[in-house]
Amino acid sequence: MSDKRVIKVNDREVEVPSNLTLLQACEAAGEEIPRFCYHERLSVAGNCRMCLIEVKGGPPKPVASCAQNVRDLRPGPDGQPPELFTNTPMVKKAREGVMEFLLINHPLDCPICDQGGECDLQDQAMAYGRDGSRYAENKRAVEEKHMGPLIKTVMTRCIQCTRCVRFATEVAGVDDLGLVNRGENAEITTYLEKAVMSELTGNLIDVCPVGALTSKPYAFNARPWELRKTQSIDVMDAVGSNIRVDARGREVLRILPVLHEQINEEWIADKTRFVWDGLKRQRLDRPYLRKDGKLQEVNWQEAFAAAAEKLNNTRGDKIAALVGDLVPTEAVKALKDLMGAIGAPHMDCRQDGAKIGANNGNTDRRSYLFNTGIANLECADAILLIGTNPRIEAPMVNARIRKTWIANLDIKIGVIGEQADLTYDYDYLGAGPASLAALAKGEGEFFQTLKSAKHPVIIVGAGALTRDDGAAVLRAAAKLASAVGAVSPDWNGFNILHNAASRVGALDLGFVPGAGGKDFAGIIDGCGAREIDVVYNLGADEFDTKQLNGAFVIYQGSHGDAGARHADVIFPGAAYTEQSAIYVNTEGRAQIANRASFPPGQAREDWAILRALSDAIGHRLPYDDLFALRRAMIADAPSLGALDQIGGEDADFDLAAVGSDAAMSEAGFISPITDYYLTNPIARASQTMAECSAMFAGVNKLAAE
Repeated sequence: MSDKRVIKVNDREVEVPSNLTLLQACEAAGEEIPRFCYHERLSVAGNCRMCLIEVKGGPPKPVASCAQNVRDLRPGPDGQPPELFTNTPMVKKAREGVMEFLLINHPLDCPICDQGGECDLQDQAMAYGRDGSRYAENKRAVEEKHMGPLIKTVMTRCIQCTRCVRFATEVAGVDDLGLVNRGENAEITTYLEKAVMSELTGNLIDVCPVGALTSKPYAFNARPWELRKTQSIDVMDAVGSNIRVDARGREVLRILPVLHEQINEEWIADKTRFVWDGLKRQRLDRPYLRKDGKLQEVNWQEAFAAAAEKLNNTRGDKIAALVGDLVPTEAVKALKDLMGAIGAPHMDCRQDGAKIGANNGNTDRRSYLFNTGIANLECADAILLIGTNPRIEAPMVNARIRKTWIANLDIKIGVIGEQADLTYDYDYLGAGPASLAALAKGEGEFFQTLKSAKHPVIIVGAGALTRDDGAAVLRAAAKLASAVGAVSPDWNGFNILHNAASRVGALDLGFVPGAGGKDFAGIIDGCGAREIDVVYNLGADEFDTKQLNGAFVIYQGSHGDAGARHADVIFPGAAYTEQSAIYVNTEGRAQIANRASFPPGQAREDWAILRALSDAIGHRLPYDDLFALRRAMIADAPSLGALDQIGGEDADFDLAAVGSDAAMSEAGFISPITDYYLTNPIARASQTMAECSAMFAGVNKLAAE
């Protein structure tokens, strides 16, 4: 059978792939087809009947265009191309009838419905519906359902399109939603009235074509036409999901996904979507200085003077700098240049202690990237996860692995580390380094699975790299990748899965210890031993900041979290929605996050604070605007200038140079994330994330009992 067929749509000939549905074929020909149950990324249900069209030579009734393929069409009696019609009187009457039935029980909630202005039913009723209803009987009502703190339900509006059921089952991998009963009593419900236990539940709001499922935190906050929409990048993990930030004035009111086929498709994780209320709570909006043991408000000049006095009166080898997980690449560059100007070699961006980067012998950029690429996971035929739980570390990567698993039931997935529900079947190979070492030596059935695979993928996570023997674990994983042929001229299956948005960009810029410099653990020890007198903490909050108490701490960040609690000077910075910045995702893909709103009070953009501080200490940084800073940044790391691109390295990837040959301990790999919803200062400031954390903690406790 030919891959393409010629058909006629409304008397116009087009050539389309034969595996397209009639709906897709009509849209390829430029015709709009209304639909409710059909969704490009979900299985076909064919139950709303809104997409009816007429097929010449077919049955004497309209055809559901979503449920029939082009290859199933019969040619005319003399071999003429099959003909489709989308605008005949039969089609018009059929669509009006379907719309009339859909609206029989639908309440007239449009003036008070959160979906108003963005509702598929509202739009299509205007375009394809009748001007009145012949139905005079009482409408039915349906009880609301409990779906947790994120989803607000008004189930009387539901039209039983089952998109939510299919998304939960197919994409999210949970069986918590279903359609029960029949006929007039049919309704969508949750299993035993419990919350939908997934980190992707917010996408149910997007797939719902009516106002049955809406955002509970956003309810009654704004109408869509009031909001200023800005395309940006998510920083809740290292995936770099594309998002749209909707703001009114200075306040961010919601976050939605933006289509990017290579990264997040059209989905985003719940933390990404609902963390926005944390942007306005516990904010640092003015400088502070510790006087007589207490933090007191001061102006910028006084804060800069105190910091400059301490920096100027301290030798460079007694000054250290740390970079946190949400820091934009521009600020990393500015801080690195500032430390270089004052002769401070102690700097690190790996507050979790991950053994990656130039000072661990990993000079090739590919030694710390997700080299396969997120989209290319769909080509994999064998996957090994080492020390990672992608479901909580990178939900969009986990969703892509599940998509691969569904599309290819023969794929083998192995896990070394913690056992967890990853939403797909896998072979559990062991808890720690012993299992990895055995596999690297060629032992076990899964080694042969990887070796015989055309596109094997090995993913090493933070649970394997943040240990004292992380470099040795990395070397063992690299040996395994080499032994099974995971790296070849046309395929790179060796991957590091990061969970910090700023990490790859900081490693690209070389924000690691210089000659004779201390790494993160060395800086902590140096503070305790009084070898480090000043620490510049740029947004690092994910460790016990009491350990810095032996030094004078300058903290720069957006929220009053752990880092600010033990600081002597506080510079209020901007959050990721409040500054234009470049972030590099785990694949090494540089993307620009645009400013959606302005920082509160006296808070300023991170790079601008460092530039102003450099003036105060007499080591003026050589750039006065963002453009000049980015030019200097790209000169240091050319990959930062290749926006939305991955790969490009021409030299052979030497796996033998990755990691070190030190001994590995016997302890099992444990994911560093204990609570998915509370992994950074913005999330910990969010009331919504706190509710989600409490709900999941309660469910896990019940499950344990």
